[in-house]
Amino acid sequence: MNRQIITDPKTGEKICRCFKRCGGCQLAEPYAEQIRRKQEKAERMLSKFAKVRPIITMDEPYYYRCKVQNVYGRGRGGEIISGIFQSTGQKMVSVDDCMLEDRRAAPIIRTLKQLMRDFRIQPYDLRTGSGLLRHTLIRTSASTGEIMLVLVTAAPMLPAKKNLIAALQKAHPELTTIVQNICPDGLPLTLGDRSIVLAGKGYIEDVLCGCRFRISPASFYQVNPVQTEKLYAYAVKAAEIHEGVTVIDAYCGTGTIGMICAKQGAEVIGVEVNRSACKDAAENARRNQLANIRFCNEDAGKFMQRMAKEGGSCDVLLMDPPRAGASTAFLRAAAALLPERIVYVSCKIETLERDLKQLVQSGYRVTDIQPVDMFPHTTGIETVCVLHRKSGSQRR
Repeated sequence: MNRQIITDPKTGEKICRCFKRCGGCQLAEPYAEQIRRKQEKAERMLSKFAKVRPIITMDEPYYYRCKVQNVYGRGRGGEIISGIFQSTGQKMVSVDDCMLEDRRAAPIIRTLKQLMRDFRIQPYDLRTGSGLLRHTLIRTSASTGEIMLVLVTAAPMLPAKKNLIAALQKAHPELTTIVQNICPDGLPLTLGDRSIVLAGKGYIEDVLCGCRFRISPASFYQVNPVQTEKLYAYAVKAAEIHEGVTVIDAYCGTGTIGMICAKQGAEVIGVEVNRSACKDAAENARRNQLANIRFCNEDAGKFMQRMAKEGGSCDVLLMDPPRAGASTAFLRAAAALLPERIVYVSCKIETLERDLKQLVQSGYRVTDIQPVDMFPHTTGIETVCVLHRKSGSQRR
């Protein structure tokens, strides 16, 4: 196999030969320089709101991704290859190993490529719409050791299904569950509505901040568990969580941060529009024996707007929106509910800056800004911002 990752003998830094062709990493300089760059950007964009704390770094900034997605195709010689689909170029970049992904994923992918040849499973071709295997999704847990493989196919029929699964399990007994997801159309790397459990329980479990979480194929879960532990611990502490505090966990996903608050005695309502994630969240609360948290499968903005009209309130609003940030409607709903504190967890600093401006205009002041390096070797900056309601602010 042509290894793409080498190590600089002088610095110990890993170097990817695929850097210019693959969009997985955007930064190639030494890790200390990456941190300097990110700190400077965070201060440039956010220091007008409050002092920006030094970024929380990662001790070993490699092989951290617990979610690995690969697409498949044909090489020049007709061999099956795997890699990353670059949507901007409408082509696949062949990648055999990656310094960002959990090391356990690559051997499974290599085996699968061999089995695709053995069982005559054709990779899906976006240009012609022919073939079967669209992509794979591998989820891993460092805490439990569980690994899930999701085979995303364009049609339900999977040739020699039983023999394929048996061969995968024989080669990789560490695989705890295998799922087939049927996605007849859609963008690359998306999942379809229908899943079939081929082996195991159809999900994996992970332990984070003392809570156990169930993760299904479509569930949102942070991709860097080491840094997520630091991120959530800081966010919960900043939210001043203690027994009796009422919390709304908006965009709650599988309920991670809300359950950590509940474990510390808060009364929590988690709101999540993704039905699968909401189902996992409710199951997670049951497994952790937390009776002081409940979940609503609903748009968070609409939920808070209705809650405000009905005279409801909360002490803390936790919000962890997608990269696009919060909608204007959501931020208006937050202003209508008027919680004492807002803890905003952001994965994109540009949309965070935009949303903080609106929250400040709505009667809040930013009191704490803590960047966290969740995505080493990329330009991404995860940030925890704490806002307090200004005295005299009224509901809108």
